[in-house]
Amino acid sequence: MPREQGQKVVASNRKARHDYTIEDTYEAGLVLTGTEVKSLRAGRASLVDGYGYIDGGEAWLDAVHIPEFSAGSWTNHPPRRKRKMLLHKEQIIKISNKIKDGGYTLVPLSIYFLDGRAKVELAVAKGKREYDKRQTLRERQDKREAERAMRSRNNLGD
Repeated sequence: MPREQGQKVVASNRKARHDYTIEDTYEAGLVLTGTEVKSLRAGRASLVDGYGYIDGGEAWLDAVHIPEFSAGSWTNHPPRRKRKMLLHKEQIIKISNKIKDGGYTLVPLSIYFLDGRAKVELAVAKGKREYDKRQTLRERQDKREAERAMRSRNNLGD
């Protein structure tokens, strides 16, 4: 059986890009049990409430929901357990220093398989205020309207 190639996204946290200003992103491996991997391969996971933290020089991912594997038995995993993330020591130190400064949090952006291995994309992010969110939406809407006007103007010239 050939090894998996490429990237297959399992779950993404689209709301995180709306709620947070992304500073840095990191790719981390995940320590998973067998039934968790099977559940992820079936495309089932939710990052909505998930967050990361550094404890004792190790990176952890908590509150990410990976549902129980349907064909699993008593060996099934708890859906919302904390999972260890695999990062280089320098990355962990850099992240923990940023988080200790205050105002920053570690947010999972997506879970995916890269060449058959489960990975999580993490972001060191700062929470947006309500007016920042409105400003971002307004900018996006203005950009969309400008593109629409340009397209209609270009179509008239043909």
